[in-house]
Amino acid sequence: MTIGVLGGTGAQGRGLAYRWAKAGLSVLIGSRDAARAEASAAELREATGSDAVAGADNAGVAARSDVVVVAVPWDAHAATLEPLREALAGKIVVDCVNPLGFDKQGPFRLDVPEGSAAQQAAALLPESRVTASFHHVSAVLLADADVAKVDTDVLVLGDDREATDIVRELAERIPGVRGIYGGRLRNAGQVEALTANLIAINRRYRAHAGIRITDV
Repeated sequence: MTIGVLGGTGAQGRGLAYRWAKAGLSVLIGSRDAARAEASAAELREATGSDAVAGADNAGVAARSDVVVVAVPWDAHAATLEPLREALAGKIVVDCVNPLGFDKQGPFRLDVPEGSAAQQAAALLPESRVTASFHHVSAVLLADADVAKVDTDVLVLGDDREATDIVRELAERIPGVRGIYGGRLRNAGQVEALTANLIAINRRYRAHAGIRITDV
């Protein structure tokens, strides 16, 4: 299985790619700029000792991957996905984008006409198997080679049971992480919005907080 990461040169995408490469998975780093993607991939090959990391433009990554993670900034979300509809048809798409705004009072949820970033992805990619996940995993912890285990749960939402099971398994390839089914895709909005609360917690307590689900 090849995992593609659109926005793989950003903090969240790069952190996930690092952990999956460390776990022995084949990873493709995507960017609007293929040269930038390959430069990031070269750094990850050196950091992980894995030759199974490569870079390409977003279209190339979408075409060559089995599972594609969307980790682009919110303001680039629709523009990135719209031209990839055909390339992503039939594939599992994992949206981890958080539509957030920031002002003097801190982070806050942005309204999305479709209800959430994940639902927007589903509308733009009607032939893809869209899931929502990895919203609350600290990019800092993911990228830190000194952190052996990332102690957090990852909620996975979606309407395709097989797709959510595969994404949960991907989550658990990261040491310390549990993948937990979190409901249908229509419930992704509140999961994305919770990131604003975690950012506020992290700022107050100077932490890299995640979430844990009890009694599961």
